Amino acid sequence: MALLTFELPDGSTRDVDVVQVLNAGYAGRSQEDVAAHVAELAELGVPAPSVTPALYPVSPYLAQQTEQISVQHKRTSGEAEWALVVDGAGELLLTAACDHTDRQLEVHGVAWSKNAGPDVLARRAWRLADVQDRLDELTLRAWVTHGDEETAIQDGTLAELLTPAYWADVLRERGDLVPGTVLISGTIPMTEGVDQFGERWRVELADPATGDAIELGYDVVPMPAPIG
Repeated sequence: MALLTFELPDGSTRDVDVVQVLNAGYAGRSQEDVAAHVAELAELGVPAPSVTPALYPVSPYLAQQTEQISVQHKRTSGEAEWALVVDGAGELLLTAACDHTDRQLEVHGVAWSKNAGPDVLARRAWRLADVQDRLDELTLRAWVTHGDEETAIQDGTLAELLTPAYWADVLRERGDLVPGTVLISGTIPMTEGVDQFGERWRVELADPATGDAIELGYDVVPMPAPIG
């Protein structure tokens, strides 16, 4: 299992002993746009889901708060997302996340690709109740680094994605809205022409109403070459 610690705006902290991690997929608010995206991915060899939105369970240890991840090859990349976290008392927290995905494995199975890399979470969080009334105004951005150059690759708002309340209802119906649950939201479109296979990823979840922002960043480090 994984133990995560989040600092809240009032300076208090919440320890979360992760018992399950669920990655939403094809989770855009407009399912017409999602259908078009599924068709585009199919042309690239990525198998279509049987239903949308989709939900992929991943190993709990993949929820990490880290500044560095290890990858087996160069065709892996992050995805800017929000994460819904159920703390030990059952309160819902919202934070920034980056679902690092194996794109080479993705063509064989999305669920497999999600289990091949970590879900990196920020070390700060907000109480969902404190931002609930302005969720659609929250911004979600990501940057990818190649050498010394950092380039914006994702820029949108939470209005583009299904809401935390939607997913909380799904989890509640499944009996999965329990302490230690982490749900990763699914992502927003990437900017065309930007190379996603970089040496570093950075994600920001920001609240324009307060000027507060939750950030995470991590380096992508290749593993040594195998023997055999």
